[in-house]
Amino acid sequence: METFQCFQDYPTWFLPVFIVLILWDIVWKIIAMWKSARNNHLIWFICIIVFNTIGILPIVYILIQRKKRSA
Repeated sequence: METFQCFQDYPTWFLPVFIVLILWDIVWKIIAMWKSARNNHLIWFICIIVFNTIGILPIVYILIQRKKRSA
């Protein structure tokens, strides 16, 4: 299997964890981008696109907006 030669030097658990982290980031990023676009928060939208934080920035945005709406 030549397509995964770059992962030969890593432990066997690395590729599945890497894929899960990518999916985790994509899901949170999509949710946060949708919410920020819906709320007309252009700065948040751009920051979520630009900064790759493994889902941390999108989760922060969602939590901040949840607290503002419930108050």
